[in-house]
Amino acid sequence: MTKIPEWTMHNGYKIPATGLGTYTLKGEKGVEAMTAAIKNGYRLFDSAIRYDNEGTLGEAVKRSGISRDDLFLTSKLRAQYYDYDRALEMIQESLYRANLNYWDLYLLHWPNPKQDQYVEAWKALITAQEKGWVRSIGVCNFMPEHLERLEKETGVKPVINQIEMHPYFSQKEQREYNKKHDIITEAWSPLERAGSVLNDETLQNIANQHNKSVGQVILRWIYQLDTISLPRSTNAHRQRENLELFDFELSDAEVEKINGLTREDGRIADQDPREYEEF
Repeated sequence: MTKIPEWTMHNGYKIPATGLGTYTLKGEKGVEAMTAAIKNGYRLFDSAIRYDNEGTLGEAVKRSGISRDDLFLTSKLRAQYYDYDRALEMIQESLYRANLNYWDLYLLHWPNPKQDQYVEAWKALITAQEKGWVRSIGVCNFMPEHLERLEKETGVKPVINQIEMHPYFSQKEQREYNKKHDIITEAWSPLERAGSVLNDETLQNIANQHNKSVGQVILRWIYQLDTISLPRSTNAHRQRENLELFDFELSDAEVEKINGLTREDGRIADQDPREYEEF
């Protein structure tokens, strides 16, 4: 079984360097996919209220036979619940749905700047952390101006910023900002939801040089950019394959080649955090 490295967040807690994305995984099929992932060595699982699968994750944990303390479980607050009191209720509801005593990491899913409640929601996450409902708190899809406002108005900085990142949208400036401010970057949809990136000729040539798959090369590239990857797969073989990224290394030149694939319009669904509103 692959040994997954861990990184230390600025609050002292450790997080695995890769995990399983769980978007669309729900019901019995979702439980089966997640329990297979646990057997295959995954310890970090990324769910969300919006995914409607916190109960699925909780059931997978229950069936796995693995100690809760050996897992790192994440969920995210949906923006329609950013009112302070409602946010606290929904964080509790998340725990009840998953049958957990605490979440390892809880995130704000989107800033929703037009709604302008993300600071209020962040204060709710701080309270939830103080109550012991969550151990670490962070955000998703936050731009520098959103992150700066959180720290300025609350004095508390996120440990994680989960953003869209894949070879066609490398997010160099955001990643550099996160790193400068001691915020770990996580990549959602690192394999571009199994899209055209997996057929990219440059990536295929690099994969051939290392006798690896394109997916493994992408995940290794993300790891070498000090970012946590969250690939999603229901296939046990593919799950194992996606963990096999720690037994080879890309050269600096190869990393730069992959960096060069990024596109200005590379977002999968044109979800610009300055404009996109999640409800």
